[in-house]
Amino acid sequence: MRIAVFSTKPYDRAFLESANIQHGHFFTYFEPRLSRETAALAARHDAVCAFVNDQLNAEVLSMLHTQGIKLVALRCAGFNNVDLPTAEKLGMKVVRVPAYSPYAVAEHTAAMILSLNRKIYRAHNRVREMNFSLDGLLGYDLHQRTVGIIGTGQIGQVFAKIMTGFGCRVLANDPYPAESVIALGGTYVDLPTLYRESDIISLHCPLTPSTRHMIDENAIDQMKRGVMIINTSRGALLDTPAVVEGLKREQVGYLGMDVYEEEVDVFFEDLSGHVLQDDILARLLTFPNVLMTSHQAFFTRDALQNIAETTLFNITSYERQGATPNAVTTEKHRR
Repeated sequence: MRIAVFSTKPYDRAFLESANIQHGHFFTYFEPRLSRETAALAARHDAVCAFVNDQLNAEVLSMLHTQGIKLVALRCAGFNNVDLPTAEKLGMKVVRVPAYSPYAVAEHTAAMILSLNRKIYRAHNRVREMNFSLDGLLGYDLHQRTVGIIGTGQIGQVFAKIMTGFGCRVLANDPYPAESVIALGGTYVDLPTLYRESDIISLHCPLTPSTRHMIDENAIDQMKRGVMIINTSRGALLDTPAVVEGLKREQVGYLGMDVYEEEVDVFFEDLSGHVLQDDILARLLTFPNVLMTSHQAFFTRDALQNIAETTLFNITSYERQGATPNAVTTEKHRR
């Protein structure tokens, strides 16, 4: 098949080319994101390969369909950027990578917790300036602290195992409880209980209409004063202005973000020579108790290899059988 790959970085190309040796597809790589302005680049292709910030709304899907695109191959797990009803109406298949490496994201989450708690980033900068003072670097033992996990799919389950390894008490919330979390000693509770009792709250749930801005002013007010919030899932799970206010009044004591609701024009790009136009993001970066990474939780060699291999498997399965177990449909993903 002829595939137009959007949002391409050098590492995407390297891993896709390596995985493609066994499949023999033809890739055209485009650095820009897929949008209404760039959709025409997909002409004379059979499929598009898209990433998390590519736009696959009704307008873009209609443009792709007009050009003969039959398949949308997402090289990510999330699919909230795809208008699934429109894709189904147009007869376009959408496939994804449901589990590239839950360990990559869960381990990054743990790294953010440790860095925030023990002020690793501040200590590193101080020592480089020959400042060996410990003032302002005080942390706390994770042992016996309560960690609330919202969403216990594969990533949430791995994260629960990591935190129980630290000796933490684990509370969880998910409409579908995982036996592995219960076996670790985790307890499933409602959100008010999780908010009230957790020292650390980590988000690992998908972005849906019901979870959008779930961490808002009301939720923050229910949390322990000084709570640590970590989001390595989807940016829009947080009502960011509400979190900023929570930081200002010290209700939120620590914030770790690998994702951001308005990240589309910022993340994955080098803007070091530009003036940041996003006022909320600029405000977040002024807080000493905020740690932000640019959607890199997935970014390990193992994960990139799995993403490339699963993406190629999906494309080849569609080409040969017209179906793949990793298809995304409105019926299958109604939750």
